[in-house]
Amino acid sequence: MNDALLTTELGSLPLLARGKVRDIYALPGATADAPGDLLFIATDRISAFDHILGSGIPDKGRILTQISRFWFDFLADLVPSHVISTDISKFPASLAPYRGQLEGRSMLVRRAEMFPVECVVRGYLSGSGWKDYQATGAVCGIDLPAGLRESDRLPEPIFTPAAKINTGGHDENIPFSTVIDTIGREYAEALRDLTLAIYAKASAYAATKGVILADTKFEFGLIDGRIALCDEVLTPDSSRYWPADEYVTGGPTPSFDKQYVRDYLESIHWNKQAPAPALPDEVVARTREKYMQAFHLLTGRDSLEESGGDKAAS
Repeated sequence: MNDALLTTELGSLPLLARGKVRDIYALPGATADAPGDLLFIATDRISAFDHILGSGIPDKGRILTQISRFWFDFLADLVPSHVISTDISKFPASLAPYRGQLEGRSMLVRRAEMFPVECVVRGYLSGSGWKDYQATGAVCGIDLPAGLRESDRLPEPIFTPAAKINTGGHDENIPFSTVIDTIGREYAEALRDLTLAIYAKASAYAATKGVILADTKFEFGLIDGRIALCDEVLTPDSSRYWPADEYVTGGPTPSFDKQYVRDYLESIHWNKQAPAPALPDEVVARTREKYMQAFHLLTGRDSLEESGGDKAAS
């Protein structure tokens, strides 16, 4: 498979950042005094163990964008988002030549003053939370009952924030007191409460679709002085989704995220150093299938749209 979009090139449009998945551009007319809105493009890049792999997953960026748009719409009564439009026919005319790179995978968004905190919420004991619990009996300093097993549902969801470290490595788990020290008590409590409220609403919805939302993370920023939900939201890249009919405790549960890719990389004994390997076609195809399955279950749609609507705009 070689039809994945791994990088974008939009002529003279200023590229502000190229992350593990998203390319972020400043829109035409932006100046230092009036930086203006941004263009987010979700590529088909996939990362594991903090490295971008040599293969992309076809349509992954479109899947992520359209799942995010679904959730931004769904959560609009709880929190506004940074999304202006996902309909490229309403983008600036100067972007028209790049339609092939934008179709179905791009968002025009408001520029936000981002909080330097990853807002993580866990409803089940898995991943790094399970490792933390095994070592300390707690997750990110939050004491939990003794005797819990891997993949167990927690007595109640817990807020386990992390500091955003833009160095290519893992974000650093921090106690809530550090969030207060960093952004102030009022904002810290608002982000915690929003995170838990979003998780409650989203996990209840996912359950009706046969999907368990085990944990997820959010990013928030300030737009015109109001807290807004930004970046991506509740995608298989930022969330641990489990098929309810395959849920087990006492061990790992099959998931819709990229754990399948991590398992493959472990099986070939990659040393987790650059250069990252490419993936065999069958691994690429199976990974795309998992992302599409999550898309179908969560949105109720069978196919990806070429261009989206504007319900997510706040």
